Parts: sequence; structure tokens; C-alpha cells
Amino acid sequence: MTSTLSHPAAAAPAAAGDRRSRAGRLARAAWRGRATDAAWVRPAFLGLLVVAAVLYVWDLAASGWANAFYSAAVQAGSSNWEAFLYGSSDAGNSITVDKPPASLWVMALSVRIFGLSSWSILLPEALMGVATVALVYLIVRRRFSASAGLIAGAATALTPVAVLMFRFNNPDALLVLLVTLATYLTLRGIEDGRIRWILWAGVAVGFGFLTKQLQAFLVVPVLGGVYLVAAPRRIGVRLGHLAGALGTLLLSAGWWVAIVELVPANLRPYIGGSQTNDFLELTFGYNGFGRLTGQETGSVTGGFGGGAGAWGATGLLRLFGTDFATQISWLLPAALAFLVVGLVVTRRAARTDASRATVLLLGGTLVVTGLAFSLGAGIIHPYYSVALAPAIGGLVGIGASMLWTARAAWWARIAAAVVLLATTAWAIVLLAAARGFVPWLAPVIGAAGLLGAAALLVGPRIRALAPVAIVAALVAGLAGPAAFAVDTTLTPHTGSLPTAGPAVSLGSAGGPRFGGTGTGQRFGRRFGQGFGGNGFTPRQGFGGGTGFTPRQGFGGGTGFTPRQGFGGGTGATPGQGFGGRAFGGGAAGGFGGGLLGGSTTVSSAVTSALTQDASRYTWAAAAIGSQNAASYQLATGLAVMPIGGFNGSDPSPTLAQFEQDVANGRIHWFIASGMRGGGSNGGSNASAQIEAWVEQHFTPQTIGGVTMYDLSGAATGSSSTSSNA
Repeated sequence: MTSTLSHPAAAAPAAAGDRRSRAGRLARAAWRGRATDAAWVRPAFLGLLVVAAVLYVWDLAASGWANAFYSAAVQAGSSNWEAFLYGSSDAGNSITVDKPPASLWVMALSVRIFGLSSWSILLPEALMGVATVALVYLIVRRRFSASAGLIAGAATALTPVAVLMFRFNNPDALLVLLVTLATYLTLRGIEDGRIRWILWAGVAVGFGFLTKQLQAFLVVPVLGGVYLVAAPRRIGVRLGHLAGALGTLLLSAGWWVAIVELVPANLRPYIGGSQTNDFLELTFGYNGFGRLTGQETGSVTGGFGGGAGAWGATGLLRLFGTDFATQISWLLPAALAFLVVGLVVTRRAARTDASRATVLLLGGTLVVTGLAFSLGAGIIHPYYSVALAPAIGGLVGIGASMLWTARAAWWARIAAAVVLLATTAWAIVLLAAARGFVPWLAPVIGAAGLLGAAALLVGPRIRALAPVAIVAALVAGLAGPAAFAVDTTLTPHTGSLPTAGPAVSLGSAGGPRFGGTGTGQRFGRRFGQGFGGNGFTPRQGFGGGTGFTPRQGFGGGTGFTPRQGFGGGTGATPGQGFGGRAFGGGAAGGFGGGLLGGSTTVSSAVTSALTQDASRYTWAAAAIGSQNAASYQLATGLAVMPIGGFNGSDPSPTLAQFEQDVANGRIHWFIASGMRGGGSNGGSNASAQIEAWVEQHFTPQTIGGVTMYDLSGAATGSSSTSSNA
């Protein structure tokens, strides 16, 4: 008789049952966490992830196309595999975006699965945010308490700029996730010395390069240096591991670079952001060292603030002033203090101590990246500071845990009380800068900070004060950023320069915010009244508007166009900066989104004109600047050529190439911008030449309030007549 153990038909169900049993055990273990954890730990961790998910996913589609520049590239990549590979702005593959395409790949795949919508574009960023919060918890939890991990995760999740960027379609969400993953993998390698972890860390950084180029490499000295110091292997082995990690980094980033560099230029799209159609120029110039030196040929000219940088004052205190402060700096003083605490507490630890390695990894990332943002004289936007959120959150969780563990010592109690009072004072300063925003919150934070500091100082003598100290410290440290985080969740954001939370003015520290990107003061209006608030006209700076038009700076616009800087546009086009063309969005159906503005509403008349006989053309239309072209492309689903790329200053196409495309019947319409693009910071003026040539040789038409030129007919010479359709 055949044994059932040896019979194949009987063995298969048994194996399947074993797999199901193993899966069940893994699921139960995932819920319980460590065997030594208290029963509340795993539910608290999952609750943290749920809170983060709600913040990042709630009403996600309210921001529409968010940054239309990237949304248009996602739309192109979801309909054309060549555009997907290169990260083209349009399905006609005329030019790429000014970044590598890794973040676009994720969004385009989502669109291919769920269809084109703002939700399908923005959902991957929200999930990246939840994954980042989970990784921060895991990094801290490996060597510190569960409470430390939860505080670290909560501080990261509630950072206002993190809420902003994990609800937005810029590349920063993926970059932060990949850098945090590289940190986690490096820590695992330091713990057990196995090469596989550091090799995978190299892969993560490599794909970070394919997300935002050299910014991903800021952490390489930190990861490599800490691994070299702390990994539990001989020095020769450690150096060999790092050489291998460098190899995986180069392979994971270099395959795509090799394709772009080796494929002839006439067989691929132009490399947006470069002046020579060269990805290496883009890497080391406009998107590389130019960010530090300010020498960025073809970039948009800054000048929003004084100081050494064209994009605002530079210096060691930059993150505490201007638009950076309320985005990232709520817990930055505490993180820097806790970095010192962590190094002092672990000063006598063994070389391979993983606790100190964790502090060094997070602290090194904070210092190196923070200095780059603080001293960079080129384009450094406030939302870039999201890269600091995991390091700040991790250090806060670790430092709080260390001081709480050592609270029996007088120095630990004093240090904890001082850090708490400093954090409380800075939160009150930041809340005061957001005039009229939840006016009762600052007194609550102040009272909580004082109570928490007092409880920390006398806690060991009165054990019942321990819960008071914990709750008060959490309120004082997290209530301010949490309020800004909720406001960010409830406020749609569009355009290229989004900012989190309500508009603020920090006076001499940085002046008023120039043009926010939201559409209301929902959280402030909802919770800021009844405690000395000012009705429905809060947060006005210098003669702002009235009624339901909050957050205006110097006499902003009207209607539902809030947060404008110097009197923005009209209608329902939020997020405008100067109300003009170069730095704001036009009215519906008008000039498009502007070089740094958001997308605009395209009228049905314009849509009808663009879709007519569209299958006969490679590009339904051409427009100067990617933001302008993006609005029309997203409205129609058709390829629209962005002349000059993002800034209108790339030589793509040249006038001769454009003339040839028109002669070959590849472009139907030219959409006038009313401005002469190009020439910015030494860039090409080809777009200005093209617009002048079109005006000279074709007859303008006014369609839906937009000046357009039909390029399909014979050139008629210079004309000033207009027609309406």
C-alpha cells in the first residue's frame, strides 16, 4: 500500500495547507509584532499608518492636476511607451521633463491601471508617504523603544511639508521614500555585516538618482561613512562591501543614462532643462552644482528675496526664515539638540554599536542635506525640505526616548525641559506668523509646554506626573505642525511652487509669502472662531481682501482665488503668485498656467478646435513653456508640443526644426502666450524666434478668448486681423 506521504496527489494538498498555515502565522506575527512587545504596540503602529493614510489620501482629487507639468508627462507616458521610457512631456516625444523619469513611471503605471485622473496620479505619492512613515518607525524601533518609533513616525507624518508633498505629484515623494529605504537597509547591514543590505541600499540610491538626480547623492557620504565606521567586519571587507554598493548604485542609475547617452539625438526626445540636449549637462549643471552655485543656464530667474541667492537669502538660518520655517522647522531645533544628546549618550559605545549608528545616519542626513538647502544659491524651493522630515522625526523619537530613559539623572531632566520649552516657544512664533489661524492654539501649546517642563523637572519625585509630562510634551511639540498638516490636507494645491499650511509673514526673518498655492482657509475658518478669531476674513497681510477671500498678501484678488501674492488672477484658478503670466496662472481659457503657475481651465471652444482632425497631426498644438502646453494636453488628451521646455528657454525645437515640422504638416495649431519666452539666465531664445515667425506668417484667430494660429494652411504673411470662433 502506498504511503500518503509519498503519494503526489496527497502531498500537494498538504503542501498547500502548510503554505496557508505559514501565511497565517506570518499574518498573526505581523499583527502582534515582537514577542516582547506590549499588546498596544502593534495596534498603535497600525493606527499611526491609518492616520498618515487619512492625511495623505483625504479628498486627494481636490488638487486636480496638481503640478500640471508632471501630470501631462504622466498622461503622455500612459499612452506612449517611448514617452514612458524617456519621461517625455508629450506623446509626440518632442522634449522630456527636466528630471529623470522614475517618479513618472510609478504614476504612469497607476494611470494605465486605473485610467487617467488626478486621483490615479496622486495616489502613488500618498502610498509612498505611508511607506516612508512606516520605514521611519522601523529604523528607530530596531534599537529603541516602540514609543520612540511611534513618536518618530508621528513627527514625520505630521510635518506640514510632508503632508503637502505626499499629496502632490512632484518627484520628492519618491525621492524621500528611496533615501529613507537606503537608510534602513544600511542600518540592517551595520547590524549583521551581510553585504546584501548595503548592495540594496546602493540600488535604492541609484533609483533616487533616476528620480531627482544629484540630490539623491547627498546622503551617499553619510551612508558610506557610517557603514565604514560601524559595520562589524574587517576594514578590508567593509571597503569591499562599499565598492559593491557603488557598483549597484551605478548599475541601477546608469542603465537609463546609458540609453539616453547612446541613442542618437534624432531618435529620442530632447533632454529638457539642458542647452545642448545632453543629460550629463542637465545632471551637473541645471539640476546639479548649479543648485549650489546659482549658475543655472536657462533656469527661471529668481529674485523673490534679498541675500546671496537668487531665490532668497542664504545662510545657516535659512530653514528658520522665509517660507521654509512653517514647512519644516517646527521640530528642527529639537532634532539638532537630540542629535547632540544622542552622540553624548553613546560616546562610550563600541564601534559597532547600532544605536549610535542610527543617530549618525539620521543626524548626518539632516546636517548634510540641511546645509545644502541652507547655502544653495540656486533654485532651492521650500518644498525640497521634505527630504529632512524623516531625519527630524527619527532624531526626535530617539532623543525623547533617551532622555526619558535617563530621567532619573538631573541633567536629563534639565535637557528635556529646555528642549521642550524651546520647541514650545518656536511653535508659538510660527503660529503667530500665521495671523488669525486657530488663535486659541498658541495659548494651549504654551500652557502645555510649561506644564510639561515642570512635570519633567519634578517627575521622578512624583510618579503620577509622568503621564502629565508625556501628554503635555506631545501637545506642545506636535499640535502646531498637526494643525498646519490638517490645513494642508483640507486645502487643494496646484502649480509648481506649492506650500503647506496657511500663509504666513515672518517679518524681518523673511518677509511675507509670495503667492501661496491653496484655495482656502478651511481648517482655520472651521476651528479658529469663537476664541478671539476674526470671522471669515483671517490672515490678511497688508490690506488684504474681504469676505471669503482669506490669506492675501498685498491686496489680493477676489472671489475664490485665495492666497495670492500681489493681486492674482480671477475666477476659480487657485494658487497664483503674481497674477501675471510668468509667475501665475491666467483666467480660464486664457494664457495657460504660466511658467510657474498651475493649470488653467481650457474652454470648450478651444478643446473643439484642438480635437478637430487631431489624428492627422503629431501635435494638436504647440505652446511656449511646458506649463502652458500641459493645460491643453490634459484637457484634450492630445499631444501638445511644449516649445522651449519648462522655462521656454531650451532650444527645442529650433526655428528651423519648427518650420520643418509645420511644412511637414505635423503641428495643427500654435497657441499664443502673449509673452516672449526664452533667453532666461542665458538660455536659448528659440521660442521667441518661433513665436515671432508664426505671427509674421500666419493669421491669428481668437477662439474662446485665446489667440491661436492655424498652421495647417498656407502661410499668409504678416497680419493683424482677428476672427472669433
